[in-house]
Amino acid sequence: MTEIQVIDLQTETIDPNPKIVLAPSPERAAEIVLGVLLVRSGSKQHLRARVYSQHARQPMNMVRLYTKVTDRAAIKGSDAR
Repeated sequence: MTEIQVIDLQTETIDPNPKIVLAPSPERAAEIVLGVLLVRSGSKQHLRARVYSQHARQPMNMVRLYTKVTDRAAIKGSDAR
């Protein structure tokens, strides 16, 4: 497991202090911290989190995670009510 830092980008005010968890992947770390499943591809408007990890003697790695298409449909459907 790797120490991973998660920054939630969809809060009213973005907290620059990341939440730190031990997880096997950036997606799992985001799920633990944010409680939602996120994916690595998507459009800028669906950007949900930035996730940072670093393996021994390697540079810092950053991954952008986006809401899943099915999650977007559920959100859009709830807005229509």
